[in-house]
Amino acid sequence: MLLSDGTGLFRLAKALAGVALIGMLAGCQVRPLYSTPNGTEGKLASVSISEAGDRVEQQVRNDLIFLLSGGAGEPQNAVYHLEMDVTVRTVGVLNDVRDDIARSGRVTVTADYNLARADTGETVTSGKRSAIAMVDFPAQEFAKLRAIRDAENRGARELAELIRADIASALARR
Repeated sequence: MLLSDGTGLFRLAKALAGVALIGMLAGCQVRPLYSTPNGTEGKLASVSISEAGDRVEQQVRNDLIFLLSGGAGEPQNAVYHLEMDVTVRTVGVLNDVRDDIARSGRVTVTADYNLARADTGETVTSGKRSAIAMVDFPAQEFAKLRAIRDAENRGARELAELIRADIASALARR
């Protein structure tokens, strides 16, 4: 009688669907990327970074050192070594039609990087990342130079965060 009318069958189907959903969700595992059970924070703090060649590369390097170590500085005995090559390109994108002068642009900061084990030289991860910062070009020359430098700093900071996320992801899998 319970299953002969439509409501009993509908309730049974809902109950079975609920049990199946709970069973599927029981197999899921959610954990933070930077969790400490597998030592990802410790691994990040044991990364040394290559010396910089110019100002923007030094800015990326400084930001990465801070992000990787949590402000503690570079490690004394690094387990991993990050080799990095940073390039910067400034391009005007909006020209004033009256005098053909760029009024705004973008600064692209790009890094090729390779993270390797310090003892064996085995590559853990490598890649190429870019960050773009928009910039307005004022009429005064010094203000224009300062605006470009600020955009380079913003791009360097964003690039360091992208590289840190890549490194954390690679080290979390090890």
